[in-house]
Order: sequence, then structure tokens, then C-alpha cells
Amino acid sequence: MSFGTRIDRYLARLIFVPLLATLTLAAMLLLLDKMLRLFDFVVRQGGPVNVVWQMLANLIPEYLSLGIPIGLMLGVLLAFRKLALSSELDTLRAVGLGYGRLLRVPYLFAIALAALNLAIVGFVQPKARYAYEGLRFDLRSGALGASIKVGEFNNLGRRMTLRVERTDDEGRHLHQVFIRAESKDGRWLVATADLGQFLATDDPDTIILRLTRGRMVHDAPNYRTPRALSFASHDIPVNLPSTERFRARGSGNEELTIPELVRHGRLAKLPDKLRDATRANFHFRMVEVAMMLLLPLLAVALAVPPKRSTSGLGIFVSIVMIVTYHKINQYAEQMGAQGRIDPVIALWVPFALFALLIFWMYWTLAYKPGGQPIGALERVFSKLGKGIGRILRLPQRLRAQPS
Repeated sequence: MSFGTRIDRYLARLIFVPLLATLTLAAMLLLLDKMLRLFDFVVRQGGPVNVVWQMLANLIPEYLSLGIPIGLMLGVLLAFRKLALSSELDTLRAVGLGYGRLLRVPYLFAIALAALNLAIVGFVQPKARYAYEGLRFDLRSGALGASIKVGEFNNLGRRMTLRVERTDDEGRHLHQVFIRAESKDGRWLVATADLGQFLATDDPDTIILRLTRGRMVHDAPNYRTPRALSFASHDIPVNLPSTERFRARGSGNEELTIPELVRHGRLAKLPDKLRDATRANFHFRMVEVAMMLLLPLLAVALAVPPKRSTSGLGIFVSIVMIVTYHKINQYAEQMGAQGRIDPVIALWVPFALFALLIFWMYWTLAYKPGGQPIGALERVFSKLGKGIGRILRLPQRLRAQPS
């Protein structure tokens, strides 16, 4: 095994561990934050709790598309930072391995992850987003079978009201049931029962509510007086309310795959506003993926601190730059979608400026003797830290002085 191959494997191990850890941590934090809101939404809508996991699964592609660039950036940055702080980077450069040669492995990661991210944002995420919106629609419409809210009056259709004091076995068994039902011909009944249970029928639009140990009052226009009776078991048919069908995929540009965006943007009858929005969304996805191919250069430029410095400023700056660039792209997409700026100019000009900044930072580190792209920032933050330290120590000095 050649020396260069061993170095490549060593770099791959250094990059892979923080990359995977960062990607996993970012995805988990985003999912946990969303999970709490989804649980609250599902409970308020009265839907089954297991739908939360389906909704979270459909959000994973979106969070991966956000986490992959950050994972790549921090994976490469932390690997080269470790090499720099341990002086291994100086040794490798001394034996003839320049930054261009050392970037071979980071670019293998970058190309593979950029292709993966393109597949996610171009094909997987649009369909997952549509599925997520479909689940939200089904929850609101009751198509998922809304659970009975305990202690409240629940409307089962227009002519039936149900109240339950307690449920067991995930809502399958009901306790202390009250129900009032009315028909179009003026018939109505009111019943209370100790127990209740929903049973399926051959008709998908009708279920049976079986009541056990209860009392009932039944009235109709041809009855002289309402009839009251007690029963050991009684079945009441419940007509499920009809639900609307969810819209077709593609009403929003975020739900279109990249080929669909291209075809949609070329429609002759498409209004200018919709065409601009389609083009803006297409170029937004493209610049987000294209930027990943520049992240190894940026990571290396920010990973190597000045000599005799162990500052982690580069890590902070890298995250700020990625988040800032993402927000600029979002704003540029909105400007392009509104027709205020051509989407190509709105999205690719910031990309070009950001690319020039990255190339300058990398060139300064790799080809300028003694060059340090974040050296000025290091000095500013060092002076700022010393100034804050003096301010914090000032009360102690004043107390130490004799009165």
C-alpha cells in the first residue's frame, strides 16, 4: 500500500466520524423540535398518535438536505483542524503533499454527498412533502379516523353527538357513554351506557357503536310519549361523515421534482408570475447543491488557525457563513418568484460572489506565504476577548482597593 493511499484512508476516517456525528445530531435536533409540535397538532385534531411517526418520516428528507452541507463542512473542517493542531499538516506538506493533493478525499465526499443531496431535493423531498401535507389534510378532515376526545361533546356527523368520560385500550373501549342521535324524519334517541365499543361493518362508511348496560329514551312523531327502556346491549349504527379528497401533487413548486419543474416552466400558457416562481425554485435547488462543491475549499481555509493559536473561531465562522448563504438564497428565491429580479441573476450572482470569496480564502492559505484568511478575525476576536475580560475583572479590582 502506497504512502498516498494510507494518507487518503487516514483522512477519510478523520472526516467520516465528525461528518456522520454532525449529520445525525442536526437531523435529530430538528426532528425532536418538530416532534413536539406535531404531537400537539395531532392531539388537538383528535388523530391517532402513530401518525406522528409517519409525518416525521416524511420530514427526514428535508432535514437531511439541510444537515448534509453542514455535516460535510464540519467533517472536513474538524479533520484538517486536527491535522493542523497536531502539526501533522505541516509534516504532510513538508513531504510534498500540498493542499490540492490533500483535498482529493474531501472532494470524493463532496461529490458523493452533492449527488445524494441532488437526489433528495430533486426527487425524494417533493414527494415526501406532498405526503406530509396529505397527512395534515387527513387529520383536519377526519379521514384518519379521529379519536374520541374524552370529556367533550364530539360530533359524529351532523345529527349525532357523543360524550365519553373515560377510554381504555387506546380508545377501543369507552366508559360512561352519552349519545344523542337524530334522523331526518324527526326521530331521535338519547342513551347513556356504562360501556361502549366501536365495531366495523362491511360498509366502509358505517360503523356500529355497541352500548352495554344502559338506558335509552326514544321518540318519534307518531309516538304519543317518548319511550324509555333499559338494555343489556344495544347497537347504534353510525354513519361516518364524508371527507374530501386531497388535492393532486404539484399545486406548489416545492412538491415538483426537478424534471417536472423544467417541464412546468416551459408551458406556453403558464402566467408570468407562476413561471418566475417555478424558475426561482429550480435555481434555488441548483445553487444549494452547487455550493456543496465549494465547501471543502472553505472548510480547509477556515480549519487552519494561525501559528501558536488553538482558537475555534473557524468553526463558528463556517456555520455562520453556511446559514447566512442559505438565508440569502431563500430571500433571492422570493425576489425571483415575485418577478422583481430575474431568478438567474437573483440566485447565481450571490453564488458567484460567495465562490470568489471562498477561492480567495483558499488561495491565501495555500499559495500565499504565511497567508491566513481568518488571521484578521482572530486578532479582532482576541482583542475583543481581552477587553471583555478586563471589564469583567474591573469590579474585583475596585473591591480590592482600600477605601
